[in-house]
Amino acid sequence: MDNIELGSFTYDAGIQEGEDVCFSATANFIGSGVLGAVGVVTLTQVKHKRELLFASLPTLFAIHQFIEGFVWLGLDGRLSPDLTHKMAAAFVLYAQGLLPFLIPLSVLLFEADRNSRRRMLPFLALGTGITLYMLWALIAYPLQVFVEHNSIVYINDGTNNTVLAILYVIATCGSLFFSKERDMVSFGAANLIILLIAMAIKRYAFTSVWCAYAAAASIIILAYFWRSKLRRPFRYGEVIWG
Repeated sequence: MDNIELGSFTYDAGIQEGEDVCFSATANFIGSGVLGAVGVVTLTQVKHKRELLFASLPTLFAIHQFIEGFVWLGLDGRLSPDLTHKMAAAFVLYAQGLLPFLIPLSVLLFEADRNSRRRMLPFLALGTGITLYMLWALIAYPLQVFVEHNSIVYINDGTNNTVLAILYVIATCGSLFFSKERDMVSFGAANLIILLIAMAIKRYAFTSVWCAYAAAASIIILAYFWRSKLRRPFRYGEVIWG
């Protein structure tokens, strides 16, 4: 494969001949469609505006997978370097930059009582800090994108370190463990297990190994909304402070 440089972006144009790409543009687009359907069904179960962000996660995962489909097309040489750059940057922006903020915020909004929401504040603060750092690093350092062992590898020297990975897991999973809702705690445990398995099996391509993660997480979220529909909406009269 030939390396092509475009400003702060480097990628390998073309998948190695003879490579059996089980992860591909087609897989991403099909997965996006399935997750989109799960997302629509989940949104139909929303009974209060505070539930909306958490219920939107499967739809956001679907959009995320759709974006990576275009990254695959670019790596296969079917899109321009500029468009491939934009798609890769958008994919990494959501995975690394926005998710550590969105998950604790969605759980905070979802919690029914003041004390539960207060417990979410440290995780939201940590997630906000991670998001701000990630946004800076993604601008300040070049993004490298290439295929290795049938997965897309996204490398940014500013975000590729173990300490940041640990803080990322704490921000994205921690708030779920401190939820008053038992099903949320179960989702947090499943979330943590999926992330750890992805890190153990394909840490070099962790950012890209989202299809299994997004599918499992989306199904769990839908199951939660479906099972809890008789108990919702919660009473959201109390503010965090006061």
